[in-house]
Parts: sequence; structure tokens; C-alpha cells
Amino acid sequence: MGYVAVKGGEEAIAQAGRLLAYQRLKGTSKPLEVVQIQEQLYLAVDRVMSEGSLYAPELAALAFKQAAGDTLEAAFMLRAYRATQPRVGYSLPQSGEEIRIIRRISAAFKDIPGGQVLGPTSDYTLRLLDFELLEDTPRRRRAFMEALGQDLVDAQPLPLTFPKVVDILRKEGLLVETIGNGGNGGKVFDITRQSLTFPAPRSAALQGITRGETGGLLLLAYTNMRGYGDIHPTVGELRVGYLPVRIAHPHSGEPYSIGEVKVTEAEVIARFNDAEGSPKFTLGYGLCFGHNEIKAIAMAVLDRAMQSPEPKTPSEDQEFVLSHLDGIDSLGFGSHWKLPHYVTFQSDLDRLRQTQEVGTEARPGSGKKNAI
Repeated sequence: MGYVAVKGGEEAIAQAGRLLAYQRLKGTSKPLEVVQIQEQLYLAVDRVMSEGSLYAPELAALAFKQAAGDTLEAAFMLRAYRATQPRVGYSLPQSGEEIRIIRRISAAFKDIPGGQVLGPTSDYTLRLLDFELLEDTPRRRRAFMEALGQDLVDAQPLPLTFPKVVDILRKEGLLVETIGNGGNGGKVFDITRQSLTFPAPRSAALQGITRGETGGLLLLAYTNMRGYGDIHPTVGELRVGYLPVRIAHPHSGEPYSIGEVKVTEAEVIARFNDAEGSPKFTLGYGLCFGHNEIKAIAMAVLDRAMQSPEPKTPSEDQEFVLSHLDGIDSLGFGSHWKLPHYVTFQSDLDRLRQTQEVGTEARPGSGKKNAI
């Protein structure tokens, strides 16, 4: 592509930035503090962290405020900040079984070991506007918290860990873990350090989709669910909670916990016939930063879809999925069309004019002849 550098106009560019800030500040409401966004708009903050590929709630809330609520723009800022930070090491692999649960359900089994834990969700309530939030006063909040505290007096604490629901299928030999291209010689691919090639190992594919834009993930997964694919998933287990982060101790080499991150994990089950024609279940897996259940489920559906031995639809094609899901890439490419394209457009314009002139000269009765 041909571009020209923007020369001059620095004052106009600076004023455009000031006008953008003015749009956020011109109202009469109190300034929105970053801590308010972090605490009260936590689902938006979680989405920014997941798509920005950096677990930093305060910085994600700051980016969300700076972007005036545009999650794509906020994720772009967070990803850019992430690129400036040094890589100090890698965390050790962790099992989802170690997640400290705040929500855990299964759509495959009614009675599961440890029981269903509904946790914080709007799944079972009507999506109606709550007009009481128009008068969200500190007094109302205190009354709500006091009532909630009274209800929890006799509540029992949740266990620290829960067994995996899909282990039920594993024990019966009904589950095939992966099909198609499942590994990278036992090594974990790092898409931030290695160029992605196809077919990509599963670890690379999972990294690609966990950084993907939530809406794009849902769109592709939805096409598969509706019939433009071969996956009819059932949620074996969905978990939301806090996963320990461990590293190898720099002196002893032993695992050392440095904290925990809030994650959402989804395992979906789908049918598959193995090489002998024996029907079994396969597993699709998704895990992302924060509380984002739809994204984790869409991830798991696409993970399973991309394991299809003979891709027939876009959602099963690794290259198609992984090349188009990153919201930062999409935003950058979509936004670049707003930048000056004077050279390329003038070239197109000159060719079009010349083509029209040649066509006019060649028409009968024009009084002109083409030169041969």
C-alpha cells in the first residue's frame, strides 16, 4: 500500500485530541473514578483484560475510562502497554481443578460431585431494566449489604476445590481428549514470540482465541451451532473463580505461588466417531481472563471445531479463525482506512480517467481511432 506522511497540521491534531477529552468531561456529573469502574463495571474491565492479553484490573479500568467505554480501543491501549513490559518468566501449568470457585455449573449432568454452584449470574432472571439504579444511593447500598449479610449468617463456606465433571466420562472411556492436530511435540507454543504457521498446534490455537474479540468469537461459534459446522455442544462444566499463579522459585526451583487471577473456564462436549467407528465424546476447551462466560463457551466450541479432521466450514478452518479473531488486529486494519491514502487513490483515479478516455475514443462515431 502507498501512504504519505502527514506533514503540518500538528495544531489540528492536538485540538482533535482535546475535543475528544471534552466529550467525556463536558457533562455535569461527577468525574468517574478508575476504582469505580474497576469495582462496578467489572465485566467490562474483565473483557478488556482478556482481549488486551494482560491481567491488570486497575490499568484495564483506566484504559476503559480513557477510551470512553470503547472496549476495543481500551484493549488496544492495554495490549500496547503490555508490549512495553519486560518478560520476566513463565508461570507453571495449572489445572482448572485448582480454581477457587465462585460459580460452577454443568448443563450435561443435573447432579454433579460437589453440586451446582450458581454464583453471581443473571441467567435465571428476566432481562428487564432496573429503574431503582437511577437512584443508586449509598443508603440503598448499605441496606442491601446488611440484608445480604443476615442471609449469609448460617451459610457454609465452599470447598477449596471441586472435582472435574468431565472425569465421569473419562473413567468410563467415553471421552477422546483431542483429535486432529493436538500437539507441538509436548512443548507449549508462544504466539507472542513465535510466528504462527498452519496447521497450528492446539496450544497456539488456544492462545489465539483466548486473546480474541468476544463478539467475533461468538459470531463464529454461533455459525457452527446453527448448522454451518458439525458441532452441537453441551457444556460439560463451566467454572468462574480464581486460579493460582505459580512460578518456579528462582533459588530452589520449587513451585511458588505469587497470587491468583480471576478466570472463566468452559469444557464443552461433542460427539465424534474414532478411527474404528466407535462413537465417543470429544472435548472443546476455553479459558479466559475475568468473568466472561459467553467468551469461554465460544472458545471451547471453536477449539473443538478446529479439531475437525476435514474442515468444511469457516469455523473449522484454523487459518480462517485464527487470522480474523484478534480484535486488536481487526481494529487496527479497520481504522487505518481513515488515514491518508492520497497516493493510492490518485493512482486509481488517474487509471480510471485514462480508461474512460480510451473507451470514449474507441466508440463508433467518436471521430477518433485507437492507435495500434
